[in-house]
Amino acid sequence: MIYVGIDISKYKHDCFICNDLGEIIVENLSFENTKKGFQQFLDLLKPYDNSNVHIGLEATGHYGLNLKLFLEKNNYTFMEFNPLLVKEFSKSLSLRKTKTDKVDAMTIAQKLLSVPYKPNSKLFYHKYSMKSLSRLRETLVKQRSKYMIQMTNILDIIFPEFKPFFSNRFSTTSLYILEKYKSADKIANMKDFDTLKSLSRSHFTYSKFIKLKDLAKNTIGESNEIFELQLQILLNLYKEIDIKIDSIDNQISTIVKELNPPTLSIPGIGVNSCATIISEFGDISKFSNPSKMLSFAGL
Repeated sequence: MIYVGIDISKYKHDCFICNDLGEIIVENLSFENTKKGFQQFLDLLKPYDNSNVHIGLEATGHYGLNLKLFLEKNNYTFMEFNPLLVKEFSKSLSLRKTKTDKVDAMTIAQKLLSVPYKPNSKLFYHKYSMKSLSRLRETLVKQRSKYMIQMTNILDIIFPEFKPFFSNRFSTTSLYILEKYKSADKIANMKDFDTLKSLSRSHFTYSKFIKLKDLAKNTIGESNEIFELQLQILLNLYKEIDIKIDSIDNQISTIVKELNPPTLSIPGIGVNSCATIISEFGDISKFSNPSKMLSFAGL
């Protein structure tokens, strides 16, 4: 069995290779984070059968992503370690505080020798893609919420009765009205009831139509061109980000369907929640009991 420790960096990676007896095969090798560097590393492993190669590396965020995808593409498995665990393991080996990339690579290989090998999931690419999409979605949802708050603040000035009329929600119908009319004066004179009825799937009745116009005529709000411009810009940003979120949702849904995880069968767990759970926990089989999963989640 061959054990490979890799220390990940932004522009290059260092590796140390030994056998199961601890005998050194490659004491240190630095290869660039390039196609040529990856091929150089692959040439080192070619004399050995893939199933006899155990590779260990630290979880270092996106810096090691290309290498991980390269290893998976070439049918090699790898095991990731928490950098803190590697640091503690290093302390147990020596009292000296020697830390270089080459020493770290050797320490990772020794750590790999000392524990049962639990390689990455064969679906690493899919799960990483889902993690990236889920985290981006969360960021966009938070940004969309900020736009909603800013729009509410402006409406509190120009037409404070508007949002309570729609149960304090920005529905498709309410957003259409704001985007087209922009002010209470214009809403008071709107005439396209049929369009609003269609958008709301008949939930926006004629009596509501008349009531909203009446509220607009008698509003205590004050509007001007500056407020209308701000509202228009925020509406455009909200709409744009909403479209992006829908696009991400479609991508996440496609990946989840391909994976078909049992997590999706849990009552109350939808596609997006399922994607977040899978992408953040990774390979759930690595957790021997529920308590360890709770601990990993910080609960």
